[in-house]
Amino acid sequence: MLNQKKLSELFKDEEIDNFYLLVKKCERRLNKNEKPYYYFELADKTTSIVANYWNNFNDTEMSEIKTGDVVYVKGKIIEFANVLQITITKLTKTDTYKPEDFVEKSKRDLTEMLDELNKYYHSIRNINLKKLLGNLIFDNQAIFQKYIISPAGKAWHHAYIHGLLEHTLEIIKICDLICSFHNNINRDLLITGAILHDFGKIYEISSEPGFLYTDEGKLIGHIVISAIEVDKEIQKIKDFPKDLRDQVIHLILSHQGKLEHASPVVPKTIEAITLYHADELSAKVNAYKQAIENNIITNNWTKNIPLAGTDLYYSDSIYTYSENENNRENNYPKDNKTETLDTLF
Repeated sequence: MLNQKKLSELFKDEEIDNFYLLVKKCERRLNKNEKPYYYFELADKTTSIVANYWNNFNDTEMSEIKTGDVVYVKGKIIEFANVLQITITKLTKTDTYKPEDFVEKSKRDLTEMLDELNKYYHSIRNINLKKLLGNLIFDNQAIFQKYIISPAGKAWHHAYIHGLLEHTLEIIKICDLICSFHNNINRDLLITGAILHDFGKIYEISSEPGFLYTDEGKLIGHIVISAIEVDKEIQKIKDFPKDLRDQVIHLILSHQGKLEHASPVVPKTIEAITLYHADELSAKVNAYKQAIENNIITNNWTKNIPLAGTDLYYSDSIYTYSENENNRENNYPKDNKTETLDTLF
């Protein structure tokens, strides 16, 4: 069993030895003096870090290292441009640990998530939408397995095994809640869009350790892949309404909300704007939660999180109603009943 500090717990000037990490990138580069060095991106379950091997390396040994390998690392933590990185003094490939030891999985129970997904799938009444989902995902075992194992991202949010499934369920629940407020929203269409919006990620990002982007993912991207695959399946369904087809595709194409965020169109329907904000909420909350869980909190603050563009504040005190409570679980109802405001305050 791997027993070492988390990468996210390391500090500037800290020496590391007997440290094992997963290789996400390895490149031979030249410095400003045209001298070769090796650039690495290394990772554990909590985060990744840039590492540079400047001197005393063996080119033959380095050439054998590839993405997904596990390496032994010795070196020192330095800070460059306000970001921590490793200056390597020794690095060797090892089989002491498996790549899987460095890959995070969803903390949610998989069986529970699958039950939820199937419940929402079977709640859809529109025959055409249900057939589309069945043909594309639920009745296609090979695709279904990819769908439930895939990460939802490479680094920022839900970047772990089963992450796409967890992210999708969060979005579905948010969308379902909004439908309970607004009865003019087409629930079947919206839930279908939630299930399909990131479908292309099963082709865009590899589920192998390192979560590398595929060639298809780099060249086309998950939004367009999703739209293409969904449209191909729609064409196989006899008499699938054109307007319904257009609205499903619109949900996929617009779900990132803005042109500068890679959506080729902005949301132009009630369902599309709902899906966009549900997606944004799920992704941002998960990303901030992961950043807080995987980083040392010093005086209630994390270190700077580059992808967030800021450090993050966290204090346990807001989770307690009284000084006598010792853990956060005490702050929540013991059953599923909703407490009234009079009860809480």
